[in-house]
Amino acid sequence: MLEIRHLRTLTTLREAESLVEASERLHLTQSALSHQLKNLEDELGLQLFVRKTRPVRFTSAGLRLLRLADSLLPQLRQAERDLQRLAGGQAGRLHMAIECHSCFQWLMPTIDQFRNAWPDVEVDFASGFFFAPLPALARGELDLVVTSDPQEIAGITYVPLFTYEAQLAISNQHPLINRAFVEPADLANETLICYPVDRERLDIFKHFLEPAGIEPPAVRNAEMTVMMMQLVASGRGVCCLPNWAMAEYLQRGYVSARPLGPDGLFGTLYAAVRADMLDTSYMQDFLLTAKDISFSTLPGVTAKLPG
Repeated sequence: MLEIRHLRTLTTLREAESLVEASERLHLTQSALSHQLKNLEDELGLQLFVRKTRPVRFTSAGLRLLRLADSLLPQLRQAERDLQRLAGGQAGRLHMAIECHSCFQWLMPTIDQFRNAWPDVEVDFASGFFFAPLPALARGELDLVVTSDPQEIAGITYVPLFTYEAQLAISNQHPLINRAFVEPADLANETLICYPVDRERLDIFKHFLEPAGIEPPAVRNAEMTVMMMQLVASGRGVCCLPNWAMAEYLQRGYVSARPLGPDGLFGTLYAAVRADMLDTSYMQDFLLTAKDISFSTLPGVTAKLPG
């Protein structure tokens, strides 16, 4: 029998483009996901997609179910929100801050969608670049902080949003272009371009250079990703960014990128929330919306935690 979970599975498969990626997003094993899809096909007596294609190629039957999902799932989500409002807790406050310069790409659409769904929740936003947002969260001055550097603070829960790979952006003429990956010693004579935040909050210092005892001879700050890419493209330095933050520039051939170390350097972005706020309906909806938009708009991110 066709169920709502089947429609959600098919839409996730379409967005993820492979069974492996879809299983990660659905928090299922690949075997369990394959079994679910095979059972559905057996019940319907129809094949829904062509195996071993990337991106996944759906059959006419699969496309028909996707059209149903695109029509039904948004209505179901809206009905669930309406019922949550009826149950109470529809009004409240969501004051947030971020510690990630690159996050506006997915955070702004998330906030816009959330405002439309929860008009009675007061939404406010502050940059976390020039103050310590996590202590402010613990004091109740904020309700949510987006961070890649969780700290053990009583009463704070960290909800993983997605995992990314941090890579080194270099010019297309840089000598490192011929290397499969970058080692810390390769940056001993490089100008490192960074966002203007404390170096303790930057992955490349905390997890790559400092453990190897390497200090770049010069550090240059830039507030915007596009400024960093222009500096890198003109050979004025190198910079470390999440893979998704420089995907557009890589696709256009403006710069090149190399992994940091033979195994790569990976990080996870978290939503830090006070424990008393975590189970509120609108907070849960915001977290789900943030994850949905992240996976649908950011290339190269995954639900799998590193390590």
